[in-house]
Amino acid sequence: MIKATVMNMKKAPAFSRRTFLKSSGLVLGLYLPFGKSFAAEPTLAAPEINFSPNAFIRVGTDDTVTVLCKHIEFGQGPFTGMATLVAEELDADWAQMRAEHAPSNQALYKNLLFGVQGTGGSSAIANSYEQMRKVGAAARAMLVAAAADEWKVPASEITVERGVIRHASGREGRFGMFADKANRLPVPTDPKLKEPSTFKLIGREGVVKKLDSAAKSNGAAQYTMDINEPDMLTAVIARAPRFGAKVASFDATAAKAVKGVVAVRQVPTGVAVYATGFWPAKTGRDLLKITWDESKAETRGTEQILADYRRLSKTPGRTVVQHGDADAEIAKGGRVFEAEFVFPYLAHAPMEPLNGFIQWDGERASARYGSQFPTPDQAAIAKVLGIAMEKVQLQTILAGGSFGRRAQQTVHVAIELAEVAKAIGPGKAVKLVWTREDDMRGGYYRPFGVHRMRGVVRDGKIEAWTDTIVSQSIMKGSPFAAMTMKDGLDSTVHEGASEIPYEIANFKCDLHQVDVGVPVLWWRSVGHSHTGYAVEAFVDELLEAAGQDAVKGRLAMMTKSPRHAGVLKAVAERARWNGSKLGNGRARGVAVVESFGTYVAQIVDVSNGDDGPRVHKVWCAVDCGVAVNPDIIRAQMEGGIGFGLGHVLYAEIPIDKGRPTAGNFDTYRSLRIGEMPEIDVTIVASTEKPTGVGEPGVPPIGPAVANAMARLGLGRPRQLPIVRGAST
Repeated sequence: MIKATVMNMKKAPAFSRRTFLKSSGLVLGLYLPFGKSFAAEPTLAAPEINFSPNAFIRVGTDDTVTVLCKHIEFGQGPFTGMATLVAEELDADWAQMRAEHAPSNQALYKNLLFGVQGTGGSSAIANSYEQMRKVGAAARAMLVAAAADEWKVPASEITVERGVIRHASGREGRFGMFADKANRLPVPTDPKLKEPSTFKLIGREGVVKKLDSAAKSNGAAQYTMDINEPDMLTAVIARAPRFGAKVASFDATAAKAVKGVVAVRQVPTGVAVYATGFWPAKTGRDLLKITWDESKAETRGTEQILADYRRLSKTPGRTVVQHGDADAEIAKGGRVFEAEFVFPYLAHAPMEPLNGFIQWDGERASARYGSQFPTPDQAAIAKVLGIAMEKVQLQTILAGGSFGRRAQQTVHVAIELAEVAKAIGPGKAVKLVWTREDDMRGGYYRPFGVHRMRGVVRDGKIEAWTDTIVSQSIMKGSPFAAMTMKDGLDSTVHEGASEIPYEIANFKCDLHQVDVGVPVLWWRSVGHSHTGYAVEAFVDELLEAAGQDAVKGRLAMMTKSPRHAGVLKAVAERARWNGSKLGNGRARGVAVVESFGTYVAQIVDVSNGDDGPRVHKVWCAVDCGVAVNPDIIRAQMEGGIGFGLGHVLYAEIPIDKGRPTAGNFDTYRSLRIGEMPEIDVTIVASTEKPTGVGEPGVPPIGPAVANAMARLGLGRPRQLPIVRGAST
């Protein structure tokens, strides 16, 4: 069953008409009830019929088809993905297709995984695949019905191809001719979808070009940093150098003397300086004299945190998963192995730092920025300003990357944006800007963590495996806790370590979930960013001790994990893996990780240089179900590999007595263009439901490199980054 929304945009309220200037035509939205395949019920069910001023699709009288995308576009491709799904069922010509962000509207645009409007967990295509196809199919049926009525012919005799509606009599017309008429027709309740064998766009390579590439290339694309409204103030905030510290007092005399500085106000996160532009705001901030109350601040440094974690890792944590008796089996003896893996705090470091724009007149607020979770952000702004949620209009716009940073479980950026508006008072347009250093030192990092692994090998077989994890919870105490917390333990800490693809009779994963005063957040691939490394490096070590080939040994333990095995076989075949050293100072390593329902295996070709390992080539095989946009899938694998490789080689956020020491890309080293390896991506054909690709390319690259280093005789790195001190 589907529920539908149809409206005539001629009656749309003034605030939304600016997005419908080209034409009126057909406007259609479909809401699919929450499917059983997702994890949690939505918090707000859509009513039977929503007469909302916005919907999923506009078919204009000028023949354009505009898809309103409920997922933010920050480079991962939902504009193109959602438009592909609609265009396929609509039989549109790709040149007709357009996309823009949907406005904030939880009931209509909720993510079916979270129950709120938001993007994350590599869920965009996964939860929109059927929904957006039905939108396209319903629109097609309505346009055909309109043409049939106009021509007085049976609808069954009409065909649609590349945006042209035809009848055997020779009559034909384009979508725009019938858009207004179609808008007045009833919406089909169960439009028929195409058989996959007839797809012309879905799964086709080189047919669909990304809708947002041209604007991003020629400078036409608008980001929050580009906003420059008349009489707008720019605000920057002086935040505490130590996490948890608060303002005790401040002297703004020198700051107020800077030309262009308009006001200085204390806000909950620090002291805000408002000015006519960014530079005077920053200059004024630098002149502030602030005394900080550090009585509740985190004062430990990285080394002390590591020592505390190490001590805990040598004691049993709370059991997450256990079968057999791993401890007893290890106690029997044999070749017993223990490995400690240490993972640093990591920043997201998107190219566009955090920012936001807001206008508040005392009764209503309008915000524009790259919001990854519009519903919680909208609610947070409303709460701070003391107005009803429906009086907050939030328009999502393009963002220059995220990797998880723009989707905060604490919605702290939305709160801070509202606080700067509240502090300066109604009637002022304000753009809040975080500098690169603010972003790097602002916390919300990938959590610091330790894995202590133990295993035993006897008679060429892995008989037991334990993994004790020490790390922080991302979700504890947040509004999203119910999604991942079970019996007080956060699944994002142990995901990928508590369910491994290998059949080991005696297995245990336990967890010490600790509290640290450093704020943490999901980071691209979340828990898999460290569990993938620990699991794949350790299994490789045990297989080597057992005298087994790294690929064949894995496959032998994957009889109940056919999709893991499928990508591993595919990548081994593509790379012509034979398990031997390559000679000439080169070796290969392999890893396979499932995350967010997508299976990825990678093989790397590595040599060792004066500055650490050099990755020459990466072979990658990915199984993400139905491949909607193969070119985007390939691009996301390539991007994930580059992102992951730079971080495992070089990146860390050291903490010195509670202060993060990295500030910009000079002290937070990532991959440089000359270090990017050649990448060969194989997309494994599948008829399974599509899953996400924004994150799953990241986890395998680190352990694959580590395993190649071991084959070069360099050992598997136990503490990341692999090249220590590269960021200083």
